[in-house]
Amino acid sequence: MPKNQDTYISPNILRKETKWEDLFFYQKTRTLYQITFVFVKRFLKSGDRTVDQMVQAARSGKQNIAEGLADGVTSTEMELKLLNVARSSIKELREDYQDYIISRQLSLWEKSHSRYERMLNFCRFHNDWKDYEPFAMLWSDEEIANIALTLCHMVDKMMTSYMKNLEEKFVTEGGIRERMTAARIGYRNNQKSEIERLRSELAVANQRISELESIIQSLKAKQIGN
Repeated sequence: MPKNQDTYISPNILRKETKWEDLFFYQKTRTLYQITFVFVKRFLKSGDRTVDQMVQAARSGKQNIAEGLADGVTSTEMELKLLNVARSSIKELREDYQDYIISRQLSLWEKSHSRYERMLNFCRFHNDWKDYEPFAMLWSDEEIANIALTLCHMVDKMMTSYMKNLEEKFVTEGGIRERMTAARIGYRNNQKSEIERLRSELAVANQRISELESIIQSLKAKQIGN
């Protein structure tokens, strides 16, 4: 049976899943986890509570991004919540690296530092752990800590921008409840339109039947008269 050209098409209730592996801030958090793992093994004593805290914070940042984007298919609210947890974890990690630098009287590489621009460009254009891994066992604690701090800042900035866009999209498009409501209302409205169309077609058909019956009666009358 051919489809009517006005056949109702239901709007998408589920959002298209974002591939978190392709997002730069996720890639950088994955690198942060690996570089933190190396850092604590090389420069912190076994049994130091900071070891578990830093590794868990780095892992939480990475995992909550993945879980948040997966949940975003059905719930923008849950996605935002988990992304905010991820940001908090990255901020916690940033504090640990800052504390390490300050407590060991190391240099914090700010704009005035001779290696600041090179470090910034390296972190900006390199997201994957494979780009950092060859140097991870060669860099000093000061080098790794400053690179990790830079990655933390970049991740936070990227995630802030991503979440802002997500919030704006939520305001304009709504969440799954709004999309389901819109789908139901659209379906009901389409059903009403379809019923009205069929009634109109039925009225035309009935009119045509009456006309044909009149013609038949007229033809019968003529035959009788002959």
